[in-house]
Amino acid sequence: MASLTIRKLDEAIKLDLRQRAARSGRSVEEEVRVILRETLQGPEEAAVAPPVSPGAVVPSPGPQRTRAPGELRVTLIIGGGIAAYKSLDLIRRLKERRIRVRCVLTRAAQHFITPLSASALSHERVYTDLFDPQSEFDAGHIRLARDCELIVVAPATADLMAKMANGLADDLASAILLATNRKILLAPAMNPLMWSNAATQRNVGQLGRDGVVMVGPNAGEMAEANEAGVGRMAEPVEIADAVERLLRPPQPRPLAGKRVLITAGPTHEPIDPVRYIANRSSGKQGFAIAAVAQAAGAEVILVAGPVDLDDPPGVSVRHVESARQMLQEVEGALPADIAIFAAAVADWRVANEGAQKLKKTSAGMPPLQLVENPDILATVSKLRDKRPPLVIGFAAETEHLIDNARAKLKKKGCDWIVANDVSPATGVMGGDRNTVHLLTRTDGDIAVDSWPVMTKEEVAKELIAHVVKAVADRTLELAP
Repeated sequence: MASLTIRKLDEAIKLDLRQRAARSGRSVEEEVRVILRETLQGPEEAAVAPPVSPGAVVPSPGPQRTRAPGELRVTLIIGGGIAAYKSLDLIRRLKERRIRVRCVLTRAAQHFITPLSASALSHERVYTDLFDPQSEFDAGHIRLARDCELIVVAPATADLMAKMANGLADDLASAILLATNRKILLAPAMNPLMWSNAATQRNVGQLGRDGVVMVGPNAGEMAEANEAGVGRMAEPVEIADAVERLLRPPQPRPLAGKRVLITAGPTHEPIDPVRYIANRSSGKQGFAIAAVAQAAGAEVILVAGPVDLDDPPGVSVRHVESARQMLQEVEGALPADIAIFAAAVADWRVANEGAQKLKKTSAGMPPLQLVENPDILATVSKLRDKRPPLVIGFAAETEHLIDNARAKLKKKGCDWIVANDVSPATGVMGGDRNTVHLLTRTDGDIAVDSWPVMTKEEVAKELIAHVVKAVADRTLELAP
């Protein structure tokens, strides 16, 4: 089969093929052949298969990387100016923020820094030539222009800015800037007289009208002797902050100024110094709710039973063991605007905790007298002075889910109940997914809103979204 032709592929598959081929340093046609060989022979045999055409030059495969969770990608164009050395620090600053960087060096930039130094810091191949046969066999400059979330030019020289403003594309950097549909951030750097020149200012105005964003230039001493003024490139930290604002804009904080109290996890009720009564709660759902509430701007106090989870950043966590300790911490955290009781609190504890480990005897099992633990949800729901305006409980049931949740909502005196089936077959206890039903008081009745299967993080986001709406609409129908 001398040639390979594939028709009627959708655009998404074509894009995946181009990207895979680029990462491997192969043409698209050869990449398809590799995929076919992997399918027929397995990846090990395909990896050592000879190229399709004897004597053909096939670029060596580059490292294939997948994006880490939360990782974003930036194409960094480094222009030719003395400030180019700062761009090496910028690469490091961006990577600290989980931003992946691919660098493009102009010909002039290579007089100040080397592709090797940029590659060593970015851990990526560095691009320099518009007509590079190893990247341009399938229009590599288009990938660099679009396979990213943002293009950063630092330093942005007067020459590069003039090319951008007038639509020139005679090298790799200017071709990328003309071919992109991504946001562009410029960090100008040049002599003060070059910056203030009427031509440069016309170009700045045109770029602004075109939607290009700028950071700097700053005022200060220039590299040239006895030169000072506006023209210094912004510092790498400033540029990295500007990048992050564009890529991760501040999220709305609708619960700013609100105090949210949350309980999570199980409680351990001691029988003796080594044994206790417990349940299978992991605390994942309550911790997820705390993280989402904090991200929404709330001051969050999380009272957590014994769990194997990291404390959510920005959340005040108070660790406890027993139900009585949890109630004490909850009461100490009041007043609050919203209270969400997601903890699986043990209903009973041993009346007389053994001071020493209970031993087996010929008389058989020692008697264990159980007494009821305090009901934290009911206690807070029925407070007169410090009752939060919105109290939300959780109903973990194994049968008659909605009926039991309705009864709990009425009995406990809370405002909402989040009901979930924790039967062993569901995998909810200790798992990462949940199926819940939100019961709320509406016009004297109880409304049931059933949600689909979600991750516990998604459940947390949905619940806090309902809380935000209730707070904004002031539609809370509180328990009598």
